[in-house]
Amino acid sequence: MVERNQYRFSITIHTEELAVVNCLRALSQFSQKTENNRIPWRGTKDKDWQRDGKKVTFRFNKRDYRDGFIAVIEQVLRPNLCNVTTTRDDDPPPQ
Repeated sequence: MVERNQYRFSITIHTEELAVVNCLRALSQFSQKTENNRIPWRGTKDKDWQRDGKKVTFRFNKRDYRDGFIAVIEQVLRPNLCNVTTTRDDDPPPQ
């Protein structure tokens, strides 16, 4: 069983549209190919997005899954709907 703190490969994304946040949640779940595919979108509730200046952070347990997430975003969402602000390799999800 993978521990939550192993989901440390993060990506923070800014979007003005709450509907896009919902799409990103689904795409993050799709991109996390093994283990718990709901952990990547932990901490991305509507109130979190609003509080954090319309930014959400997704976390994966493998860099390849994060990279796949970026690729699928580019493939299925229109350009300029969202933009990556930060990626980190040492950022586990909140408890």
